[in-house]
Amino acid sequence: MITGTIKNKIDKIWLDIYAGGITNPLTVIEQLTYLMFIRSLDEKELAAEEFENDTGEKQPRIFPQTPIGQSMRWSKFKYSHPADIFDTMSRRLFPAIKAMKQGKLPDFTAAGEMIEPSADGSAAHEEDTAFARYMSDAMFLIPTPQVLQKIITGLDDLYEHDIAGLDMQGDFYEYMLGKLGTAGQIGQFRTPKHIREMMVQLLQPTPEDIICDPACGTAGFLVSAAEFIRGKYEDYMTVEQWERFAGDSFTGFDTDRTMLRISAMNLMLHSITKPEIDYKDSVSKSNDISSRFTMVLANPPFKGTIDAESINDDLKAVTGNTKKTELLFVALFLRLLKMGGQCACIVPDGVLFGSSKSHKAIRRELVENHQLRAVISMPSGVFKPYAGVSTAVLIFTKTGHGGTDKVWFYDMTADGFSLDDKRSEVAENDIPDIIERFGNLAAETDRKRTEKSFLVPKEEIAANDYDLSINKYKEVEYVAVEYPPTEEIMANIREIELEIGKEMEELENLLGL
Repeated sequence: MITGTIKNKIDKIWLDIYAGGITNPLTVIEQLTYLMFIRSLDEKELAAEEFENDTGEKQPRIFPQTPIGQSMRWSKFKYSHPADIFDTMSRRLFPAIKAMKQGKLPDFTAAGEMIEPSADGSAAHEEDTAFARYMSDAMFLIPTPQVLQKIITGLDDLYEHDIAGLDMQGDFYEYMLGKLGTAGQIGQFRTPKHIREMMVQLLQPTPEDIICDPACGTAGFLVSAAEFIRGKYEDYMTVEQWERFAGDSFTGFDTDRTMLRISAMNLMLHSITKPEIDYKDSVSKSNDISSRFTMVLANPPFKGTIDAESINDDLKAVTGNTKKTELLFVALFLRLLKMGGQCACIVPDGVLFGSSKSHKAIRRELVENHQLRAVISMPSGVFKPYAGVSTAVLIFTKTGHGGTDKVWFYDMTADGFSLDDKRSEVAENDIPDIIERFGNLAAETDRKRTEKSFLVPKEEIAANDYDLSINKYKEVEYVAVEYPPTEEIMANIREIELEIGKEMEELENLLGL
C-alpha cells in the first residue's frame, strides 16, 4: 500500500512531469516505465558484476564494455550535468534500448553511429523480454534536461530509500496505474485491484496453472494471480515451477502496443521476466489458440468497433451472428481453456438478460454444455469514475459435456468503497463474505431467496430462457409500515405551524420590526 511519504514523492515526480508539459496520464506512465526499465538494467548489471567478482565466473553483460557503453548506465550518468544526461538518454540510451537484442545493448562509435550487438558467445543468449520487444515504436518525450534530472533524482530517491523490494516496486507501479483518469476516454477500463484480487481468490490459482488474460491492458489480473501464487506457495515451489512462474505461466494479449509495454513492465516488477505478452486481436481469425490454458481471468472490452469479417468463425459458431465483443469474448474464454479449466470474467449486465439470439446462445452454452458455477452481481459504482455501468462476475469451468447443477448467485451491494466518483474507503464490504460463502457452497443449500446469496437449480434457469440476472430469482420481503391516523398527523402539522409562528414573532421583536 502506497501511503504517506512515498505517495508524496510519487506525486511530486508526477507533478514535475506534468509541469514539463506532459499531461496525459498514460504518457506519463509510459515515460516513467522507460526510466524504471533503464534503471533495472543497471541493477542487473551491478548484480552480475558482484557475482563475477565473488566467484570469478564470467557473466554475460547488458552494457557494452566500452567508455561509451558504460556511460549509458544509470549509476554512471545520474550525477552528470542535466544537459549531458539528456544527451545520453535521447541520442544513445533510448535508441539502444529500442535496438536491444538477446539481452544486450548495442554500442556506439565516437561519431554517434550505432554498432549492432555481436552474436558471439559474449552476448546473453536468452529471449528478449516482452518489454524490449515492444520498444521498437516507443518515443522519448521528456521535454527538457531539467525535467529529466528531476525525474531521475526523484526515482533514485524512491528506489534507494523507499521501494527497494520488488513487492514495493509493484505497489509503486500499481499506484501510478491508478492515476489513469483518462481511461474511460481511451477505452481502457482498469479493473480495481480489490475486485481483481477477489476474483483470483475465488479461483485459487496454483503454480501448476497456465493463466491467460486475452484483453490484458496493464496486466492487472496476471499480477494479482502472481501475487496470490507467491503468497501461498512461495516456500514450496520447485525450481521448475519458479522457471515457469517467471514466464510461461502468464500470457496476455492486447491490441495497444503502449499497453503491452506497460503490462510487460508491470509483470517484470513482480518477478515475471519473460511472460508471453503479445499483440493480438483476440476475437479475430488471426487468433487460433485453443485449449492451451488452465485459467482465464479477464475484464474484456464492453464496447468498441469490430470488423464483422474478421471475427473468428469458431466464436460465431457459439454466439451466432453478433459483433458484441462481450459475447464474443465469453466464447473465446471457453475456446482458450483446456478441459477442466476455470474462468472468472467480468461482463456487463446485458449479458445476463439480453433477449437477442446471441445473448441466449452464450448463456445456454455456459449452462448446458459447461459448468456455470456462480454469478456475482456488482453495484454500478465499482468502475467509477471511469464508467457507471452495472456489471457481474461469471465463474465457470469448461467441461464440454455439461455439469451445471445449481448456480450460485450473490447480490454484492458494497465493495469497501463509496459508489460515487470519489470512491472513498467505507466500512461496508461484501467481498470477504463472497469469498467465504463461495468456498463453502454446501452451506448455501438452505439459504432463502431473500438473502444476499442463494442457489438456483439449472432447470429453473433453463425455464427462464437462461436468464442469469439475480433479480429474476431474488425474492423481496415487503415489511408493512404502520402510520398514525390522519387526524393525528394533521394535529402534529398544526402544532409545528404554531411553533413556527411563535418563533417568527420573537425574531421580529428582536429585529425591531
